Amino acid sequence: MLLFLFLIFLSFQPHTAVSAHCTTIATTKTFEKCMALPSQQASIAWTFYPHNATLDLVFFGTFISPSGWVAWGINPTSPEMTGTRALIAFPDPNSGQLVLLPYILDPTVKLQKNSLLSRPLDIHLLSSSATLYGGKMATIHNGATIQIYATLKLVPNKTKIHHVWNRGLYVQGYSPTIHPTTNNDLSSIATVDILSGMESVGQSKIQSLKVAHGIINAISWGVLLPTGAVTARYLRHIQALGPAWFYAHAAIQLSAFFLGTVGFSIGVRLGEMSPGRVYGLHRKLGFAAFCLGSLQTLALLFRPKTTTKFRKYWKSYHHFVGYACVVLGVVNVFQGFDVMGEGRSYAKLGYCLCLSTLIGVCLALEVNSWVVFCRKAKEDKLRREGLIGEFEKGSGSSHS
Repeated sequence: MLLFLFLIFLSFQPHTAVSAHCTTIATTKTFEKCMALPSQQASIAWTFYPHNATLDLVFFGTFISPSGWVAWGINPTSPEMTGTRALIAFPDPNSGQLVLLPYILDPTVKLQKNSLLSRPLDIHLLSSSATLYGGKMATIHNGATIQIYATLKLVPNKTKIHHVWNRGLYVQGYSPTIHPTTNNDLSSIATVDILSGMESVGQSKIQSLKVAHGIINAISWGVLLPTGAVTARYLRHIQALGPAWFYAHAAIQLSAFFLGTVGFSIGVRLGEMSPGRVYGLHRKLGFAAFCLGSLQTLALLFRPKTTTKFRKYWKSYHHFVGYACVVLGVVNVFQGFDVMGEGRSYAKLGYCLCLSTLIGVCLALEVNSWVVFCRKAKEDKLRREGLIGEFEKGSGSSHS
């Protein structure tokens, strides 16, 4: 089952790039290079003039509402939303015509403390404009394509540009409101080397770490940990196994925890490498599951002997924390699929098949346990009433 799950995960790569293609041909001019951006079906095309460090660029985006906005910008210092110098296009609230205004996204905008107000940019923006695909007869509607043009003077010898883009549903006056917070919208950042036309190596490294994080945690917290719990619950009552069930349970759980620690560490590193992206629920569930798993591991060092009166309290604690850790781990695996945009992927289907198989085994073992329990209870009742003893005595006399 684990091999099947591992192969399913290896067969997929998160589809962060939703755009199918890019083009160097815009409405008003033609550019030298282009690139499909990793979200929102967006792309860019540009021409770079090294002799004077001038960048001529166009951004292709789409509206998601007739009263919405589309933004593109660059962050001079880091690949995140905060600090971005943006050009935002939206319908003028008075005339309805398309307008393009400059904005600086400071920390108060991310915390939604203040409205986003237009102000001049502190970068060398030589010119900017915006047009709708379709010419003067085009109207702003859901799915309308927009082209944002910008000509910038760059810092000499600095060719890696942090591009940031997004779109929203509404504009209050001349203040764009917050954009949606789906994974597709939170992934609207890319660092591009305008000389080579390649995305930064750091972005591909982050993507590889995401895949490793997902595979390791799905196997450890999502499969091995529940399997270890099932081993302890149903195999301990089989007398023929002796203490083997305990060693199997401990080995599986310790393997799951140490493997999960690796996945957890990768997740922490991903958070440090992606300061502009916050997955609150996924992170909280991850920390909670890791803390409970750590408590379970430490509890082995303080496991009392079966003869002490504290044993029953330790067992209750061990069962409660263990099952809570299993539930949080499985829930967070599903949350992770949503975070990675793989809610309808074959990887998730493969995990669901593995989990369903494990649940089916649990149900079969649970039914068997109840059958054995009821049979023993009936035998004990007959033994107390003396029926079994008399039957065995009579059976012995007849044989003699």
